[in-house]
Amino acid sequence: MATTQTKDYYGTLGVKKTATTDEIRKAFRKAARKYHPDVNPNDKKAEEKFKEISEANDVLSDEKKRKIYDQFGFYSDNIDPAAAEAAARGGYGGGASSGGGYGGAQRGPRGGQEVPFDFGGFDFSDFQSGRAAQQQEPGGGFGGSFKDIFSGMFNGGKQAARGPQPGTDLEYQVSVDFWTAVRGGVARLEIQRQEVCPTCKGKSTTGGSVECPECHGSGQVTQMGGRMKFNIQCPRCGGSGKVQNSCPTCDGEGVVTKREPLEFRIKAGTRDGQRIRLAGKGNAGINGGPAGDLFLIIKAGTNPVFTRSADDIYVTVPVTMTEAALGAKIDVPTIDSHEGGARTQLKIPPGTQTGQKLRLREKGVPSASREGVRGDEIVEVKIVVPKVQDERSKEILRELAKLNPEDPREDLFAKA
Repeated sequence: MATTQTKDYYGTLGVKKTATTDEIRKAFRKAARKYHPDVNPNDKKAEEKFKEISEANDVLSDEKKRKIYDQFGFYSDNIDPAAAEAAARGGYGGGASSGGGYGGAQRGPRGGQEVPFDFGGFDFSDFQSGRAAQQQEPGGGFGGSFKDIFSGMFNGGKQAARGPQPGTDLEYQVSVDFWTAVRGGVARLEIQRQEVCPTCKGKSTTGGSVECPECHGSGQVTQMGGRMKFNIQCPRCGGSGKVQNSCPTCDGEGVVTKREPLEFRIKAGTRDGQRIRLAGKGNAGINGGPAGDLFLIIKAGTNPVFTRSADDIYVTVPVTMTEAALGAKIDVPTIDSHEGGARTQLKIPPGTQTGQKLRLREKGVPSASREGVRGDEIVEVKIVVPKVQDERSKEILRELAKLNPEDPREDLFAKA
């Protein structure tokens, strides 16, 4: 009879047994990004690892499944969560045992299939020697109640039909240039995704049956739980001992991997790092399950003149010494003046200092989330000192220095 191996789901995800649901989810996402088949094409080891972490996440992210796993060291769909929890609390109480041993088979409380179990790894000599005395007290017999604990854990019945399974999400980083992110446009990329198998239509099988490779045709597997060993219905074949032939095209996965071009629209005002969701563009589901979603992470390019922060635009504009001292109106570049657009005038107040910032309202980037709202343009002034060559200019500057004799460093010494 086949024996299923106990799996360390916590170790697979690299989390502690006390990990919260959020910690488990984060660990799974981190591992999924590392081992996803799209990131590791044609890598069978990475594919197997991805299946392992997906299985571990499926159990540990579900409160009921995790409770069963924590109690028995494994998880099976045939275990009744309520009965398993009661067993963990010692909540089963039964009458005196009428049998002579502690092994055998018990019929479940729901009239399901008999569940054989084996307690060969335990020493029950103490229970056996005191058994006669216990049977004299109503409800005090241990043998019957001990069997009842395990008879209620498993649902007999047939294996539940493999229902629709949703496809997994995909995530890609997309690089777009500065102007496409600001003004909007169309972006293109090639993605690799799983599509429904054209041969089996996502069912994973093509009809016919073969011997179950899990239980080798016996219909049962032996499961270890601590020092206890008991037999349960094979989860793969549902106890029939046979499974249907896997589809040769998809190897029983129900999906095939393909590369395809994708074209999508970038909204005006899209920010660097923004996450765009394309519903139903992820991996295909199995057995009629819905497809996952595709998430695109935008990587916006830079510009030699403009610097963007959220919806605001920053630009450094040089001004002459006389413009800064006397004040002036100057033309400054904006995102609207790109490729021949109208120029915008900025008033430089008299006495403007280098590094001073002036604001042009609603000359920034259109908001991608708020219709009709734009950011501002922040203009930083940079005073350009002329390179004086002729004597006449030098004479004028010396005269200017005599008319304005104040020392700009005087406050510096006063504060030191």
